[in-house]
Amino acid sequence: MTTRRQLVALLASAEFARAYTLTALAAAFMSFLIEQLMSRVTLATIITALAAAGVAMLLARREELSLLRLAPTSLLGFLVLALISVLWTSDRSDTLTSWLTLLGYSIIAITIGHVRDTLQTVRAIGDTLRWLLALSLALEIMSGILLDMPFKALGIEGNLAVGGPIQGIFGTRNMLGFIAVIAMITFVIEWRTQSIGRLVGALSVSLGAFLALFSASPTVLVLAAAVGVVTTALTIVRHAPPARRNTVQWMLGALVAGALGLAFALRHQIIRLLDAGSDFSTRADLWNMILDFVAQRPVTGYGWFGPWARGEFPFTYINFLLADHHQSALNAYFDVLLQLGWIGLVLFLVMGGVAIVRSWLVASVRRSVVYAWTPLVLITLAVDSMFESFTLTGAGWVLLVLCVLRAGQSRSWRENIDAAQTGTIPTLRPGRDEG
Repeated sequence: MTTRRQLVALLASAEFARAYTLTALAAAFMSFLIEQLMSRVTLATIITALAAAGVAMLLARREELSLLRLAPTSLLGFLVLALISVLWTSDRSDTLTSWLTLLGYSIIAITIGHVRDTLQTVRAIGDTLRWLLALSLALEIMSGILLDMPFKALGIEGNLAVGGPIQGIFGTRNMLGFIAVIAMITFVIEWRTQSIGRLVGALSVSLGAFLALFSASPTVLVLAAAVGVVTTALTIVRHAPPARRNTVQWMLGALVAGALGLAFALRHQIIRLLDAGSDFSTRADLWNMILDFVAQRPVTGYGWFGPWARGEFPFTYINFLLADHHQSALNAYFDVLLQLGWIGLVLFLVMGGVAIVRSWLVASVRRSVVYAWTPLVLITLAVDSMFESFTLTGAGWVLLVLCVLRAGQSRSWRENIDAAQTGTIPTLRPGRDEG
């Protein structure tokens, strides 16, 4: 009995929560490297072990948790739909395996979201990405400058000396660029909250910017521009007088809608400016082909597979028709539409959209800048999902679930139910919660 109590105490301890968070985040962000150096089975084993440990931690902390607020309804709905798609998929075993992978990463993110607060989460992600980006740079220097040879086992081509593109330990230049942008957001938040010193903050941001630049990813410019615009807008809202804040929110919303319309009208000029014509042309051909297949199963899709499985319909057939070897739809929204139909896409959009609105409202009234991390990361994920499917697997999915959970913890109908039971008032009042 003593041993059992000691185990429960260990699982519920803050030290174990911190160690678990760092280990789980490292595994998620290093998923490509683990799979390349070891195997997909090894990665699956690690994720399974971490998910099991996460469940044990939640059980050990069950007295301080609310089952009603364990996970957002939209997330649970998406997971349930992905599971029941096994009924109409072309390969039930692959769909079930892919769903278990999705569930494993979801449990990891849910666990982190409940055992660590926002600042602790930001610091853990910052520590993890600092080491992984530094490792990426060190390997790129060895491969591209010191040894002048590619590290094929690591997916590193060794192009640093010629100005890129580089991949680091993340497999592709676009993934490195995406991770670098997420890292810079996190490093700046750490810096502003004085979680790290000025020197470490400056070096961290410089590291992220350097790798983002040498990734030569056309999506980095889009992500950087989106983050810059959103940061400016959020700063304006946060500094607006409380009485005028709603008016400012609506004005900014109208400006964003107008900017999106203008960007769509000038999309061809923007593509030429970014020198991304060939990349966009490839994506346009792929998306048009996907829509042809979606028309055959518009409601339910073809079943959940996550990254495109080899030899499975319709992915192999799409690649055959395009004479290409895509491993995703190069767009998270099209991937969800193809695999889970319009039902899945609506759930996915609701999950992300509601989380953005909730986190934005919280960040606009809370004084601490740490609350800006969630909406900034969510919008980065939303924008990147227009060009890649990173959000649906691995670190991208962990970040999405973590942000959706964090947003739901602050503004949710569940809070009203909990308030009725506890007698507390969960609303955010500008005069009280800005401090």
